[in-house]
Amino acid sequence: MLLDDLVNKLERYNLAYRSGQPLISDAEYDSLVEELRRLAPDHPYLQRVEPEQFAGRLEVRHPEPMLSTEKAYTQEQLQRFVARVEKEARAMSLDKVMFKVTPKLDGLAGRDDGTAFVSRGNGLVGYEISSVFEKGVVVGYEIGGGSEKGGERGQGLGEIVVVQSYFDAHLADKFEHPRNMVVGIVSSDTINEDARQALEDQQVRFVPYCQLPNWQGNGEQLIEQIDAIGEKLTAGCDYPLDGLVAEVMDERLKVRMGATSHHYRWQIAVKRKGQTAETVVESIQWQVGRTGNVTPVLAVDAVNLSGATIRRVTAHHAGMVEKRRIGPGSRIEIIRSGEVIPKLERVLSASDQVELPQKCPACEHDLDWKGDFLRCNYTRCPAQIVQRISHWFRVLGSADWFGIKTIEKLVAQGVDTLEKVYALDAPDFASLGFGPVQSRNLAEALAVSRAKPVEDWRFLAALGVPDLGVGDSRRLLEHMPLEEIKSIAPQSIARINGFGEITSRSIAAGVAEIKATLLHMLSLGFNLEKTPLLSEKATVQSPIAGKKLVFTGKLQGGSREAMQAQARQLGAQVQSAVSGNTDLLICGEKVGAAKMDKASSLGVKILTEAEYYELIGQ
Repeated sequence: MLLDDLVNKLERYNLAYRSGQPLISDAEYDSLVEELRRLAPDHPYLQRVEPEQFAGRLEVRHPEPMLSTEKAYTQEQLQRFVARVEKEARAMSLDKVMFKVTPKLDGLAGRDDGTAFVSRGNGLVGYEISSVFEKGVVVGYEIGGGSEKGGERGQGLGEIVVVQSYFDAHLADKFEHPRNMVVGIVSSDTINEDARQALEDQQVRFVPYCQLPNWQGNGEQLIEQIDAIGEKLTAGCDYPLDGLVAEVMDERLKVRMGATSHHYRWQIAVKRKGQTAETVVESIQWQVGRTGNVTPVLAVDAVNLSGATIRRVTAHHAGMVEKRRIGPGSRIEIIRSGEVIPKLERVLSASDQVELPQKCPACEHDLDWKGDFLRCNYTRCPAQIVQRISHWFRVLGSADWFGIKTIEKLVAQGVDTLEKVYALDAPDFASLGFGPVQSRNLAEALAVSRAKPVEDWRFLAALGVPDLGVGDSRRLLEHMPLEEIKSIAPQSIARINGFGEITSRSIAAGVAEIKATLLHMLSLGFNLEKTPLLSEKATVQSPIAGKKLVFTGKLQGGSREAMQAQARQLGAQVQSAVSGNTDLLICGEKVGAAKMDKASSLGVKILTEAEYYELIGQ
């Protein structure tokens, strides 16, 4: 690739990314930057902060530059960074150098001094965009009740991001990338309906860097433990991420090391790509999900990746196939970072045989576009029925043996509802062609699923109502019992904090559709553990009533889910991560130092598992 062509591509891709319309993945962009660094390490493009612009906004000069970040893709690059830092420390006669590592957010960076919020811009001059808070952007790594520090303005540098799980559940078929929606909120005076709903649901946040979970240690520990550090820090971080950031903690050393025109020398971004491989697309198989989305899976020339022979690759959605010209003969790069089915990383050469389905591959009904997704809207589509029944057993989690092949066999023979499935006994399964042992196992599994205790919110979520996942089911049942859900009105849902108008209408309509199934399944006598109503929690008498708890580590007294359920029954509010409003951190075995340090720094009381049981009188 000619140097000028490479730079032109980088400028075009960067402009698209900064405007919220990325044309390639972060990994693809980074690989092109590294290619430029290899060809021309002193090129001006590498020496400046990639600019972003917001037309019509007041320009404001930063008191301190907001620079970009040097990147380390390999262990050797990280080692060189640590060696450089320690060399400068020795020159200052520092005996000990400590580093801090935080997750690297992939959002829109800015600076909040409490009165003005300014985007990064070109690193020296940014744009005044304080209106984002009037639009509904909230402050804090975690948002919840109480008066925690999370909601305060003026906490310095950070990024505007959307909660990743919310984006995946509600927005992935409407926006190409989470940053796309964030930039649209910042730059536009008119916010579209989906983004406005996310704002109302408090899912778009300015996360100050000072609130991010962090690890602290010396250079040797940083190098040796970087992968484990990354796993711990990112496991509970529900935001779009782009690696880790490691930086020096000593302020005097930071001053000595200084900065280039592009980045601070005391800081580095650690990026880890999963193993990649190149292969060629043979064909595209289209699969139908329980909501009707028809998604592409690429059949590729067999290639070895991470010790496995790969023949299928996830390609996200039909919009990607169309935009990136994917078809037979396309040469692609794939990545595997723990997924069973690898993902498409980038398209190396396009195909001239790009064909999108016009009909549903399962039922032959016409497909419609919804965002970047093709969708089958025929609710009796057999593939959707299979996925809905599979969703029930997967979320309920109390019945074995009902794998996808078994469910496909049942649906093919007319057993296409949960009511029909639960009406079967061992002889019925045998008459459908299952062997005698499997028939007994399937019948027993249905009996076990009714007898085994299961949370009522899990039961509700398993019914597959659109926009009503596990977390929202629990929140809904904190305000009304399951028996009242069958006739719930959108207005009742919308009054609950966290549910917006559009989502409330969707949930109410979905509940109406599955009303008969809900009533029937309740009549079968499932052993449901009731979610305490918030109104009842106020009267619960227990040492942890009203307190906010986090369970961590390997627990000996039972599963984490069981302990969380018991705590809720005792009137506590269970959180997934330590924050400024957490009251108790209950620790099992092998708890990471970072979580303990964070709890201590926030004044959270730390209990061993034994101390917790003593507290609640067990």
